[in-house]
Amino acid sequence: MSKRRKILIVTDAWKPQINGVVRTYEQLAAALEKKGHDVRVIGPSSFPRKLPLPGYREIELAVLPRRRLRALIEDYAPTSLHIATEGPLGWAARHYCLDKEIPFTTAYHTQFPAYVGRRVGRFLPFLEQPAQNLTDALVRRFHAPAAGMITTTPTLEQELRTRGYSVPFYRMVRGVCARSFSPGKETLFSHLTGPVALYVGRVAIEKNLEDFLRMDWPGSKVVVGDGPSLNALKAKYPDVLFTGKKTGADLVSHYRSSDVFVFPSRTDTFGIVLAEALACGLPVAAYNVMGPRDIITEPFLGHLHEHDLAAAARGALALTGDSQKRHDHAREHLSWDTAAAQFLEILEETKS
Repeated sequence: MSKRRKILIVTDAWKPQINGVVRTYEQLAAALEKKGHDVRVIGPSSFPRKLPLPGYREIELAVLPRRRLRALIEDYAPTSLHIATEGPLGWAARHYCLDKEIPFTTAYHTQFPAYVGRRVGRFLPFLEQPAQNLTDALVRRFHAPAAGMITTTPTLEQELRTRGYSVPFYRMVRGVCARSFSPGKETLFSHLTGPVALYVGRVAIEKNLEDFLRMDWPGSKVVVGDGPSLNALKAKYPDVLFTGKKTGADLVSHYRSSDVFVFPSRTDTFGIVLAEALACGLPVAAYNVMGPRDIITEPFLGHLHEHDLAAAARGALALTGDSQKRHDHAREHLSWDTAAAQFLEILEETKS
């Protein structure tokens, strides 16, 4: 085993939020502790003053956190410091590390520049690209002094290089708990017309969810998740079943009760829900873009299409007989133990 570490993770995305960043560090921390390391996560809940993120009232950001964060860091005295997000806590942790000349790692979890561009473009289309470019420059600056930036896939790394990111890249897989997410026949949707196409994730503009909601499909569509677009989409698509957010065994039951998993996003850097769906035996339908392209690497896992999501869904539906094979693939290739081992190697290589 590598030397025992006191690892501090600073993140603007943390419980009670439910998203890929939270799931990543929840599972990663547990796997690191299982390997004998001490892990502490500092999130917005550790700070008395918070404000909701515009457009995402369920996400709260710490206000002026620098002084309190400094005290929390020095009280814990970590041997390794990782900054997960580019929000107020991330910038405060970055400032502390640069001030104290402490090496640190960062991670590129979210295509934040593209998200900002899309949101601005909803109201001022001519400003979409300038807003995206400006945000990208800011995010690039954030990561530049890191000893290393953790990425997810070769596709993401290639794109970031073309956008001018020069920080050293280190790749870490994302995982799924194969004990919890496994195949099984359940009938939550027995009252719906089959086949059932499922989406799990945030209900927000950046997820490109309307491509799923309006695609031609012979059966029913189910959306699991919450987000700022939920009420508007429920009103616009009354024939779709919106369940709200689900967790734990309830979420697994929703996967098991479906026939195909549809992932309409074109901007996700990975998509942990893809790993969950595969572990539950579901074939995946998605666009042939970063994230799905790096996960759906075998024909039995699902079907990708350049521009026709309905065609991808029909192709995936034809693969419904290989559920155990998909579960075994996810268990072998998408493991949190593997992610933890890679994370520790990154800390060692970057001396952070």
